[in-house]
Amino acid sequence: METLAIVLLAFFAVGWSVLAGADIGTGMLTPWLGRSDHERRLVLTSFAPFFLGNEVWLVATAGVLVGCFPALEGDLLSGQIPVVVALLTGWTVRDAGLWSRGRGPGPRWRATCDGAVTCGSWTVALSWGWLLAALLTGRPYTTATGPSAVLTALAVAALFAAHGLGFATLRLTGRPYERARLLVGHAGRPWQSFALTAGLMGGLPLWAGTALPLPERAAAPSTLGLLVPALLCVTPLLVAVQAWIWHTFRHRVTRPSYL
Repeated sequence: METLAIVLLAFFAVGWSVLAGADIGTGMLTPWLGRSDHERRLVLTSFAPFFLGNEVWLVATAGVLVGCFPALEGDLLSGQIPVVVALLTGWTVRDAGLWSRGRGPGPRWRATCDGAVTCGSWTVALSWGWLLAALLTGRPYTTATGPSAVLTALAVAALFAAHGLGFATLRLTGRPYERARLLVGHAGRPWQSFALTAGLMGGLPLWAGTALPLPERAAAPSTLGLLVPALLCVTPLLVAVQAWIWHTFRHRVTRPSYL
């Protein structure tokens, strides 16, 4: 059961990193991809159908961590409070910007919400990199500091942005697409960049997981015996819903909608 719990934790963490990393990375580059109100709305429309479903993977990751690895969760919560607060703040600000954009008066309100999406996305990406910097040391109970932590956070944020660019080349049209394609490069097909960054994004939580004492911090066998089978039953449903969402909205966006 311990092995299955570790596999489930890795599966959900990788799923969030790859899927949510796409919309977070695109949100980070919204001001550059969209130079006008119309273009920014087009950029936000490219990932609007996905972001809530993608966030479920982070909730599932946290749920597995709390239920199956409570001792490790305690270390993370007590030792990484600044990182967790920054991550949740960025998450909240970003989602508030997305939800509120079409519900206020005038272009100034929409520009403010666009700024909230961008700032929130950068905060989430940098916080995730900051957290990984601590996890890679094998000391989850201590917040990472120093130049190595800063460089790790910046490198992870850059990877988020690159992943978002790959996603943008698959979803956008018009001038926003041309700007994304300019940075990605015109050699090869658009999906190749997205596949490459997806592999790198998925490797981040796996790399961090190798430095953690997961087997030693697992819950009691009786607890795992209840939680793991339940998770195994729910996981196919989550995957099926996610696949349906990506299939339904697989086409490029040609006009603003949703927001």
